[in-house]
Amino acid sequence: MRHLVSRWRLARPSSLSQPRFHCAPPPPPPLSNSKLFVGGLSWSVDEKSLKDAFSSFGDVTEVRIMYDKNTGRSRGFGFIHFASDDAAKCAKFAMDGKAFLGRPLRISFAIDKVRGGPVVVPRLPAVGESNN
Repeated sequence: MRHLVSRWRLARPSSLSQPRFHCAPPPPPPLSNSKLFVGGLSWSVDEKSLKDAFSSFGDVTEVRIMYDKNTGRSRGFGFIHFASDDAAKCAKFAMDGKAFLGRPLRISFAIDKVRGGPVVVPRLPAVGESNN
């Protein structure tokens, strides 16, 4: 196998001597931003109390708290679906960082999970590194 690889390297034009890696273009932005990720939830929170806390910002269509399979205890995060993007945006900016049942909430727009596809995370330049 090594013999074949070395022949292939010699046969390639010099412009291709360095391997090139290309990332897939980023996925298009989601059509809807009405789903919020809510982190920092207390273990005692339930769907009703979370819905009550967020329904003042608009119509909440679904609340899901993620639970541990083995213990049945809350994993400390969940998702809230709103009927409109504006209601979700308003709730995010109003509740992010606010205390709920003694713990500060971390809220962001949820990203739909794509099963089987690669996750592309944009690389931020290091301190002192130029963008060129």
